[in-house]
Amino acid sequence: MPQIKGEPAGRIAPFEELVNALEFEAMAQRKLDSLTYALVATGGRKALDRITLRPRVMVNTTKLDLTLDLFGLQMFAPILIGPVAQQKRFHPEGELAMAKGAAAAKAVVVISDRSSQPLDQVTPLCTAGFWYQIYAEADMTAAAGRAKAAVAAGARAVCLTLSSSGLDWSGVERVRQSLKAPFVLKGVMSAEEAQACVQKGVQGIVVSNYVDGPSAGLASPIEVLPGIADAVGGKIPVLMDGGLVRGADMLKALALGARGVLISRPAVWGLAGYGADGVQRVTELLQTELARDMAMTGKPGLKMIDRSTVKVHRW
Repeated sequence: MPQIKGEPAGRIAPFEELVNALEFEAMAQRKLDSLTYALVATGGRKALDRITLRPRVMVNTTKLDLTLDLFGLQMFAPILIGPVAQQKRFHPEGELAMAKGAAAAKAVVVISDRSSQPLDQVTPLCTAGFWYQIYAEADMTAAAGRAKAAVAAGARAVCLTLSSSGLDWSGVERVRQSLKAPFVLKGVMSAEEAQACVQKGVQGIVVSNYVDGPSAGLASPIEVLPGIADAVGGKIPVLMDGGLVRGADMLKALALGARGVLISRPAVWGLAGYGADGVQRVTELLQTELARDMAMTGKPGLKMIDRSTVKVHRW
């Protein structure tokens, strides 16, 4: 990346000097080799950039409240740290540092089934709560067993990431029925899929276009979110991830129907650059940005956020 004039090549700035998530990305880029950095580089933002916020004044916003009750867990803010596999690729402490940073920022963290650290070492650090994420596989027996162990260790929900693995609804049902915890499907990208989730007893969905490996031409989650939220009709919580790197991005998602959002790339940028301190700092910056933008749009509470908060442009 370009160097600031007079700056030493590869300088890593003190994390206290960084003021937004994208500055953490710049530091992560300097820390990681090019192939590893490419895994977490900023994605496309065209859909998000077509949405703007509507400022509103003459509203008392002195008592901002970002708290969210999700599956019986009182969350400090509607921002979860999303699942990322093999986090030692990004920092020697991996998931241990991620969990410490998330806890310091009072954020729920979603632990990947493909963690590079043992679950029994990670979970005690997740003092704000944690979910467990598994991947869709043709045979879900082993993954379901690990999910049960995570629930026994205190996981407040289990999140199944969908992919082109050959898993069908009968397989999903077997996993869901085997668990004594809320069951969330991640990777829902259509209203029809969302309605099926409601009908099948799934307790929550994450709108996400995650796929195994590179792919081009996929719809952005923010583009399909309103239709999915309408199809669900408030029966189960809808969350979203994908491309969210500023508080304004998160407010846009909440306005278009999400109850909460997952962030992965920004958390990894903080992890790669500074370990637990970076995860805490970048998460708190995003929480602060969301609070600021809620105040700017005259929405001091999450329940007040609706589609009047944003304008979608057709540029």
